[in-house]
Amino acid sequence: MNTKSILTAGLFVAATLAGSPLSAAETRIVPAEKAELRQDRKEIRGDRHEIRGDRHEKRKDRREVRADRRELRRDVKHGASNQEITQDRNEISQGKAELKGDRKELKQDRGARRQDRKELRSDRRDAVKN
Repeated sequence: MNTKSILTAGLFVAATLAGSPLSAAETRIVPAEKAELRQDRKEIRGDRHEIRGDRHEKRKDRREVRADRRELRRDVKHGASNQEITQDRNEISQGKAELKGDRKELKQDRGARRQDRKELRSDRRDAVKN
């Protein structure tokens, strides 16, 4: 490369960077739009927190179901009474129902987060357009 092309490229980059702040200043975001974007971010953060809690609850329920199954196998192996075996089976079915509820709640929270992200993107586009 010769010196002229390097200088030309450097001037092009400098002109591009110098023009960027002007275009950013032209698209100012008004306070009401800032507040709306801030609220959308808060909702997304809250959704993340809920999802994290739902995942924790789901793992906890899975552990309980596994423990109940181990207990049932142990009781059957050692010849426990029918009443105790029935109780273990009821605990397992109850744990499965809780797990199903956790899955459903997790799915709903993920849908809510997806919707909040969509709203944030559209609000950003609207704020930049204005």
